[in-house]
Amino acid sequence: MLPAQHKLTSPRQFRRTIKGGRRAGTRTVVVHLRFNDGEDAIAATGPRFGLIVSKAVGNAVVRHRTSRRLRHVCMSLMRDGVKGTMLPANVDIVIRALPASGEATSERLERDIRKALSTWDI
Repeated sequence: MLPAQHKLTSPRQFRRTIKGGRRAGTRTVVVHLRFNDGEDAIAATGPRFGLIVSKAVGNAVVRHRTSRRLRHVCMSLMRDGVKGTMLPANVDIVIRALPASGEATSERLERDIRKALSTWDI
C-alpha cells in the first residue's frame, strides 16, 4: 500500500497533473507527469501517485486487481526509480489504466509504465 504522503487525493491534484503535465501512453496505460510547484512543492516528501481505473477495464474484481498491481508498480518506482535514478520529490504522476490493463500481467504493467516514464528526462 502506498503511504498517504505519496498519494494524490484531491480532484484538483489529479486535474492539475492531467491538464498541466506531460503525457505518454502505451498499450496498457497512459502516464501523466507534472512537476509540482508552489504550495505542493513545499509539502513534497517524495513523488506522489494517482490511479485512474475506470469501468472500461473490467468488472469490480478486475479493476481492484489492476489497482493493486499498479500500486505495487508505484512502490517499486519509489524504491528503484527510473533508469537507475530516483524520482524527484516534486513530481506528481497519474496512471490511467486502459482496457488492455485488465488482462495484463504485473510485469507487463511495470514494463509499460517504466517505458512511458523513460520518455522524459526526470
